[in-house]
Amino acid sequence: MSFRNRLRLFFVVIVIVPMIAVGAVLFILIANAETGKDDARVSANSDAAVRIADDAIRDGQTLGREIATDVPFATAVRRNDIEALQARAEDLLRRKNAERIVIARGANRAAVDVGNASATFPGTVRLLDEDRRSFGRLQVSVVTPSAYAQRVKRLTGLEVMIMRLGGGVLTSTLRGAGRAKIADNTGEVRIGDTEYRTFAFQRGGFLSERLKVAVLGPRTRLSQDVRRNRILTGLLLAGFFILALTFALIVSRSLRSQMESFLFAARQLRSGDFSAQVPTVGRDEFAMLGDEFNQMSRQLEDRLVDLNRERGRLQVAMTRIGETFASNLDREALLEIVVRAAVDGVGAEAGRALVRPTFTDPFEQVAITGDAHGLKEAIRAAEAKVFETGEPSDAQVDDASALSHPLRRDEAQARVSGVVTVAREGRPFTAAERELFHYLAGSAAVSIENVGLHETVERQAVTDELTGLFNRRRFQEAMATEVERARRFNQPLGLVLLDIDDFKAVNDTYGHQQGDLVLREVARVLRESSREIDEPARYGGEELAVVLPGTDLDGAYNLAERVRSGIEALDLPLLDGMGTLRVTASLGAATLPGSAEDMRGLFAAADDALYRAKRAGKNRTERAEDSTRLQGG
Repeated sequence: MSFRNRLRLFFVVIVIVPMIAVGAVLFILIANAETGKDDARVSANSDAAVRIADDAIRDGQTLGREIATDVPFATAVRRNDIEALQARAEDLLRRKNAERIVIARGANRAAVDVGNASATFPGTVRLLDEDRRSFGRLQVSVVTPSAYAQRVKRLTGLEVMIMRLGGGVLTSTLRGAGRAKIADNTGEVRIGDTEYRTFAFQRGGFLSERLKVAVLGPRTRLSQDVRRNRILTGLLLAGFFILALTFALIVSRSLRSQMESFLFAARQLRSGDFSAQVPTVGRDEFAMLGDEFNQMSRQLEDRLVDLNRERGRLQVAMTRIGETFASNLDREALLEIVVRAAVDGVGAEAGRALVRPTFTDPFEQVAITGDAHGLKEAIRAAEAKVFETGEPSDAQVDDASALSHPLRRDEAQARVSGVVTVAREGRPFTAAERELFHYLAGSAAVSIENVGLHETVERQAVTDELTGLFNRRRFQEAMATEVERARRFNQPLGLVLLDIDDFKAVNDTYGHQQGDLVLREVARVLRESSREIDEPARYGGEELAVVLPGTDLDGAYNLAERVRSGIEALDLPLLDGMGTLRVTASLGAATLPGSAEDMRGLFAAADDALYRAKRAGKNRTERAEDSTRLQGG
């Protein structure tokens, strides 16, 4: 782009664009001056609508806390007695003058729901069972949509609409507003022949429902004074534009003449003639710029020498950075890079890294660089101090100096799991070299901790913490993968579902800790009975499963029987030391193909077989029925 075009662009950006912006702002301000009172009234009164809604929610929370501490109600919560909760909730609804009471179990499921179904703005209180575990959410409302709308209109004089997000209008004080599209926060809407200024906000309803509340105030039309003011403003802006254009042309010609002289000198510099000088006339800013330009040309030649020297070092650094990125999740490769970088950085002659897989294993050398001959005693001495104190250390043996830094698997781990050491002969390490080494080794320690955390997160993402089996997510992924593989290679796929018999009675009688012990032992039997290619999982409370690649219905049934017999043979000690506990399990076995044609059907077939085993007396295994025979029947 030429200098002339840049000046034109500068004029557009500096003059025309701000003028357009100022004009737009002035026109908006003129219009808003007429309608600002209406907007201010809607905005001010919308705060009252928000406060009234929040007061209703707080009242619901207060009443919810009273209900949660009601003795019969709390007793029913501890016993998980839904019928008693339903009856008590109906009684409390009348006593407390509430509009609606809901006990939610999950996002969208109500275990108890009494009162006016249209009540809104509920307060929420969490319910805990006797083991301090979450029983659900108690939601209480003290107001209906129509009562809230009438109160807001009475206090503010504005129209009110209450809508469900994704649903219909609960109530409205304005006829014909049901089909209006109300914007979030502030906006405008036409209803009939009237334009309204709107303000909307959202609040939570019962279960996962979201409510949108809008207040509407009528707007006034622009007056003749507003139109006249707009015309006058436009004339003033046009006059300013003409004046600015005249001065811009004068300045542009002057600047272009001066810049042409600079352009000529710059072209000489571009051709490699560093002796070229920019002519300087006068003592203004352009003359100062010319002096700086001439000094720059003299310094450029010196800089070129430095740049060529630094280029080689940059290439080495970039290669090492690339190696570090490539080995981000490889401990040994990462330590190899760190050892080399530490040796180079502090001018050491040799370095090494030791790690141990577990705290019971001996330390193993995983990385070494340089010639450690004559330095081994100093290296061992520095490492011994680290193992003893757990802190960065140094050692001096004869003429050899060594620096050593500890590595740990995570921040909470006190014991040393590894060490990085560098050494050299002839001169001790300076304070700056010590600081640089410990910085590099500390960075390596953080990276190794991140590797460990990454592995832990990956393992926890698919593992049930209590039983050590795969979790529900991993079970579903394994099911989908194995079903696809079975179809592709035309191989059978077995599935066994297991449910511990009367497990709730174990928790109720002996406590949840005893129940956890039962789950761990049953999971151990399932894991030990499974092959390496099988994928045992816990997909529900006391419900376990195992996916059996390459296994037909007989094979799945036989494995299920081994598991059932192993569980029946368990003799579990009671945690209070007062005897032992015996448990049994019911199992259902199914296969693909044969029992079903897809993943959902396979799970349903095994689940049906499991519940037939339950109905038949428990402590037994049932095969899924043949799907082809069922379809033929």
